[in-house]
Amino acid sequence: MTEFLTKIKTRKMKKSILTTIIACVIGINSFGQREELKLGIKAGPSISNVFDSEGEQFEADPKLGYTIGANLEIPIGKFLGVHPEVLLTQKGFQGRGAILTNEYKYSKTTTFLEVPVLFAFKPFDAVSIVAGPQFAYLLSEKNEFESGTTEFNHENTFEQDNIRKNIMGLVGGININIDHITIGGRVGFDLQNNRGDGTHDTPRYKNTWAQLTLGYRFY
Repeated sequence: MTEFLTKIKTRKMKKSILTTIIACVIGINSFGQREELKLGIKAGPSISNVFDSEGEQFEADPKLGYTIGANLEIPIGKFLGVHPEVLLTQKGFQGRGAILTNEYKYSKTTTFLEVPVLFAFKPFDAVSIVAGPQFAYLLSEKNEFESGTTEFNHENTFEQDNIRKNIMGLVGGININIDHITIGGRVGFDLQNNRGDGTHDTPRYKNTWAQLTLGYRFY
């Protein structure tokens, strides 16, 4: 009798272990199908402007630019993930005015290498909500000024002091994922102003921008 009960317990244990293994395999396979590491490329237009959070009277109009780069989607479970990116982004501002009877217009174009590290929340398969910090490095700047017969055009790679080249910011937005295609929209702003220690002659400002991108994911 004891031997018979032992055999029954052994069979139940083997069945339980087999069931657990099958469940784990199904779970791992299901996770692997849903949560894959994805590498992507993206590009699109951006519109940017500047603002002064310290009360300086400086106003400008938005300027159209671009953004292009690559991104990586790292899943953390079914609903969460981390999306680091490397982007080349053009920002800037422009404006016009008049001094006495002389009208003038000006434009500033800046090019940044940006590395956003975004935390993603995925409530649905086709939707990802992203937000996080961004590190930006200023590569170059182009200034244009025109007034009557006077025209000024200067491009600089920022070898001079007192211009902040390393700028931290915040970005957030939403991605619509349709198989390999991703349509993304986001907004962002700088946490630091551009003038470093404040002794440079250029106006003190922080960048603010919006981007719309079309991307392709490899997986």
